[in-house]
Formats: sequence, structure tokens, C-alpha cells
Amino acid sequence: MKGLLAGVVQGFDFFVLGYFLTLNTLYLAFTVVALVSLLRHRRRWTPKALDTILRSPATPPISLIVPAYGEEATIAQSLRGLLLLNYPQFEVVAVNDGSKDRTLEVAIQAFGLVKAPVAYRQPLDTAPVRGLYRSLDFPDLVVIDKVNGGKADAINAGINAARHDLVCVIDADSLLEELALVRAVLPFIEDPTTVAMGGIIRIVNGCDVDTGRVTHVRLPTNWLARFQVVEYLRAFLSGRVAMSAMNCLLIVSGAFGMFRRSAVVEAGGFRTDTIGEDMEIIVRLHRLMRQQERPYRIVFQPDPVCWTEVPESARILGNQRNRWHRGTLQVLTMHAQMIGSARYGTVGLFALPYFAVFEAASPVIEVVGYVLNATALAAGLMDVVFAQLFFLAAIAFGALISVLSVLLEEVTFRRYPRTRDLVMLVGLGVLENFGYRQLTTWWRLKGTVDFFRGRQGWGQMVRKGFAVR
Repeated sequence: MKGLLAGVVQGFDFFVLGYFLTLNTLYLAFTVVALVSLLRHRRRWTPKALDTILRSPATPPISLIVPAYGEEATIAQSLRGLLLLNYPQFEVVAVNDGSKDRTLEVAIQAFGLVKAPVAYRQPLDTAPVRGLYRSLDFPDLVVIDKVNGGKADAINAGINAARHDLVCVIDADSLLEELALVRAVLPFIEDPTTVAMGGIIRIVNGCDVDTGRVTHVRLPTNWLARFQVVEYLRAFLSGRVAMSAMNCLLIVSGAFGMFRRSAVVEAGGFRTDTIGEDMEIIVRLHRLMRQQERPYRIVFQPDPVCWTEVPESARILGNQRNRWHRGTLQVLTMHAQMIGSARYGTVGLFALPYFAVFEAASPVIEVVGYVLNATALAAGLMDVVFAQLFFLAAIAFGALISVLSVLLEEVTFRRYPRTRDLVMLVGLGVLENFGYRQLTTWWRLKGTVDFFRGRQGWGQMVRKGFAVR
């Protein structure tokens, strides 16, 4: 009986070992592809080329959509920063989604808003709009007040009110860099078939902010936020750059993404029955374009920067990761028929299977692997050499990928110029594998359980506001 048990444990051990090796090898390949893509991108779009786009009368106008719920701490700074963006022609459409705090009142006072008629076509169904506000001092600012319907519903309300075909969705607690729109519009200029673009999200915690601008970049003082800096670098500069290069990008962050309005309206707008609306709209756009056999691109741009505040408490961060994982499972379930289908190209044959195996299923496989291997080692059912191999595959290899992501940031954009920050990031890339990664895996496992139990809702997100100096 003991021999049979040992055989079962050993078989599962080999499976988990192969799983970790495959996952980290894929991430290593992503990093190599990302390095090549990033270096090519930097050579192609020089400051002179960007200046030409900035001055050209043919540069397409943009409508910025800012859904806001409970954002009284950051709404004034965020909108002020957006209005100061350096771009030829744009408007800011902020949508107050029935906030229970003073979000609307703060915006009205900060920008001298007055109520105006609601007179525009609304192709997407939304919760009722209660009012529209404009400002004589800021003619490019529109604030919509509506009954609460959720983030996706607020985005749809903003899209309805948008005057331009390019719409950029940004969270109300986030800040764009001065030239972010110039860099974000590049894919739409160089290829008219582009239907969506995602920019990079960087962490504002610990940074200095003045008049809606990040003036000094610093690492957060909070350890949970510090680990998230490395996590974001790995996800964006490695994973999304590589997926974009293969035209199978599945996520454009809800905090910062640009879309062709006509394509989103044709697809039916953002779905309000999912908590993963940012991933779902991208998968649906892939599906629509592939089914109609239309040429299209959905891309990631590494240099339009959006700075956002991340959770600094384990409770809030846990709720966020739980929600993210439930959203991923929800989207994969909604579009399950695309998984493995050649009809959808690299999206169906690679990206969706990758997400199903290495994103959706990973919490269960990882937690069971950790527990079973620890138990087997303690009971003498596992060879010590094999345990060392497992450690190298699960921990050391993962640490290498994290460190390489930090170095990828250093050789391309170097937003953390201080040597001590770079040393700290490298150290965090190693340390995150000894506790933080396992903690996020646990939160995602709880998200898996909650998904199958039918849990709905977003959970609470508390904002501290920006550090103004």
C-alpha cells in the first residue's frame, strides 16, 4: 500500500515539476521576445517622430472616458492632470456612477461645473443618466452623473457621450504622463486596422505628485506595494509585450486602454454581467474580428504610462486578486468554445489555452503541489534530490524570471533611476518567491472557490490619495 501511495505521489510530483518548468520556460521565452520588441520599438519611435505627430493637424482626436465611483480623494487631481495632457485635440468625459461619497460635489467645486442638457445619441444601453455638467473654464471637460450600474455600465455611458472615434478608458484614481496620449495613439496611426491598445500601468504609491503629474518616482514604503512593482513589471513588460507581438493579447488593463469607438459599439459595448469586463471586451473583439475574417490588431504599447494606486493592506489586496481571478474564470467560461479552435488563430490555439492552464488552473495545481510535496518529504515518500529540483523549478526559476523583468525595465525605460531602487527591485524579485507569491496564489485559490460558489461583486477598494509635495 505504501508503495502504491509513493507511486501516486511521485507521479503527481513529476506532473507539478513539469508544470512549473513549462510555465517558467514560457515566461523566459516571453522575456526574450519582449526584449527584442522593446528595443525595436525604442528605435522606431524617436522623440522627433513623436513631436511630428504632436504637431500634425491629422492626428486623430481622442475622448478620455473616466468612470468614477467613490473617488472623492483623487477625482480633482486626476481630472486636472488629464486636462493638462499634451495632445492636439481631446475631451475628458468623467462618469460619476452613483457614488455615495462626495465625488460629484468635489468635481463640481473644483472645476466650476454647471448642469447642461443631455442631448446626444446613446447607442449602448446604460442605467439612467441623471445629469450632464460642463464648465466655462474647462470646455473640454464633461461630467456625467448617472444611477449606479457598475464600472462597465459607466464606461458605456461615457462611450455614448464621446464625440470622437478613439476613446481612452482610464480609472479615476490614475494619472497619465504628459505625452501618454501621443504614444498611445501610435498604433492607430500606423495601422488603421487597430481596434484596441493597452498601455503600461505603473505604481504611484510612494511617488510625489503635483498638479496631476508624477514629479519624482520612488518605490513605495509599504512592502506589499513594493512586491506589486515587480509583479507589474513582469506582467506588462514580459507577458503582454510578447502576447502583443503574436497578436493574441487578451487583456487591456481597465485602468488604461484605448479603443476604436465604432468597434466597441459594434461589439455591443462593455458587458455589465462580468467582473472581468476589461478582459471580456478584448476576447469579444478578437472573436468578432476573427468570425468576420477582418484584418485587425490589438496591441500593447510599453511607453504610454498610467500611474495608479495599488492596495497596501492584505485584506484589500486579497479582495482584488480574488476578483481578478474570478473575472478570468468567468471570461474563459463565457468564451470556452474559442479555446483550442484554429478559427481564432493564435488567440484560440495559444493565448486562451495558456490562460486556462497557467492562469485559471494554477492556484489549484500550485497549492496542491506545495502541500503534497511537503507532506511527502516529511513522510519520507519523496527523494531529497527531487525536492531540490522542485524548489529550483518552482522558486529559483521564478525568481530568475522576476529579476530578468526588472533588468528588462532597466535596459529599456529605467523609470527607477536610483541605484538603490534598482538593487531593491532585484532583491524584491527574489524575495517575492518566499511568501508573497504563495500568498497571492492562496487568494486566487479562494477566488476559484468563490467562482464555483457563485460569488458576485467587486469587494471594497480604499484609496489613500496621491502624495502631493
